[in-house]
Amino acid sequence: MFHMPTIPELLIILLIVFVLFGASRLPEAGKALGAGIRNFKKALSGELEVEEEEKKKIKEVKAEEVKEDKKEEAKAS
Repeated sequence: MFHMPTIPELLIILLIVFVLFGASRLPEAGKALGAGIRNFKKALSGELEVEEEEKKKIKEVKAEEVKEDKKEEAKAS
């Protein structure tokens, strides 16, 4: 059936990928793949939702601070 690839098979696959994509695009592909895996893991653990909620709260607080600053400037003038 299916077996794990051995080192020579992995080297052949790596060589084919290197020829297809070239040396300049491999780091970009690796970064994109890593970011995708990280986001997937965060989504599974629920961290991604928490981060989005925290970002929304920070934006709301900043908006309130801006409103307060404008009110203070209006009073001062």
